Amino acid sequence: MEDPNPAATSPRRLAVLISGAGTNLQALIDAQNTSSLPNTRIVLVLSNRKNARGLIRASTALPPIPTAYLGLQPFIKSNPGKTREDYDVEVARIVLRAKPDAVVCAGWMHIVSEGFLDVFKGTRVLEGEEVLAREVPVINIHPALFGQFDGAHAIERGFEAFQKGEVDELGVMVHRVVKEVDRGEPLIQRRVEVVKGEAIEAYEERLHKVEWEIIVEATRIVLDEVQPPLSGDGSS
Repeated sequence: MEDPNPAATSPRRLAVLISGAGTNLQALIDAQNTSSLPNTRIVLVLSNRKNARGLIRASTALPPIPTAYLGLQPFIKSNPGKTREDYDVEVARIVLRAKPDAVVCAGWMHIVSEGFLDVFKGTRVLEGEEVLAREVPVINIHPALFGQFDGAHAIERGFEAFQKGEVDELGVMVHRVVKEVDRGEPLIQRRVEVVKGEAIEAYEERLHKVEWEIIVEATRIVLDEVQPPLSGDGSS
């Protein structure tokens, strides 16, 4: 007998953006379709770096996860006159075609433009693409507490500040992505133990373990918000 409500059982679809080793991606791969992230399927992993190890993690997963690569400089070089925002919109187009219910920036070392975000808010419709039925949330993991160390090299900057006595706590968060870098509403924040005089590698190891937990927890939060899935029509 057919399910009268296919949206209730259709897997929630997740797109993940990466730039490097993909350890946060691996946490999501391991969690999909478990009690931590039930009824969820990663439908795309996109990298802006061709040799990102995360692409291998995706392609060798069981079952394999579709991957895509689009680098900024190659895009600009092959499209004279195009800008960084044009690149972001092209990334948005690739992701949009995977029909995700949520987008996770999991070590995506590239500041997304407002144009990218407008596509997933549904306020910008790309030529030749379908109109979104609703907003698709975009979230990001950042290795600092909210308002503490925005932008790049947050781990190193935070660790140095702690060792100098300039701050008394450090941590990590997953937040909604807005045009202001690392200033979106935090979904989860968690403090990470840091010890005076220790090597930064010891702190990083503890921090990454916390990242792997909260990226899954935050992803579940936003997926639970967007019922029913956009893919509720059963499309693949």
